[in-house]
Amino acid sequence: MRYRSSRAMDPYSAELPHHQTLMQGTDWASLATPCGTGESLPAALARLVDPDPLVREAAVKGALGKVTHQNSICEATMPVALYAAAILDHPALAVDGSRHDDAPSMGRPTLVAVLDWLGETARDADDACVATIPLIEHPALVTHRSDLAGHAHRLLATSTDRYHRDRVLDALKAWGHDTSDLENEADIAARERYAVLRAARASRQNDRATGGGYSEDPPF
Repeated sequence: MRYRSSRAMDPYSAELPHHQTLMQGTDWASLATPCGTGESLPAALARLVDPDPLVREAAVKGALGKVTHQNSICEATMPVALYAAAILDHPALAVDGSRHDDAPSMGRPTLVAVLDWLGETARDADDACVATIPLIEHPALVTHRSDLAGHAHRLLATSTDRYHRDRVLDALKAWGHDTSDLENEADIAARERYAVLRAARASRQNDRATGGGYSEDPPF
């Protein structure tokens, strides 16, 4: 993986640089993607902040989809994720939530789609590419949590997907929300099951740490 030497490309810096700085400071053509290199990514990423909401909607798949394939992380994923995090407060994304009734039919707002992609990317990241993980908790996301909480409530009211419900409930709890009124019977059962599994795992770890759980030295 090769970047131009620049402090702006430090994924652990306290603040993300401007998205244009990230765009210009990355040697995109040198980065591998699932289908080649990232040479076409700058133009695709630029469309994520296009004034036309339909262009932005198409760009979500055209730009972010280029660096995701079967839940894998490629060389270009991290700089794309940094760029995506850097545009969260862009004015073009802010207007998605205030469209007029006569606006053309659209899917999810760009902001929601980008945040969702960042979350999925962080989940898919493993120890070999841990630099993408902090993005989902980047300070730039904090100002959007109230909006996301509304989407989370709506998802919990309609979805029966166990994975989605667990993720949403965990996020709301982490943000200080009381989720007791949002949980259904399946959520409570799942939470209790996870608690039992965690206790069993902790017991096994304790047994290993104390010599296999024997109350006295084994006879060998």
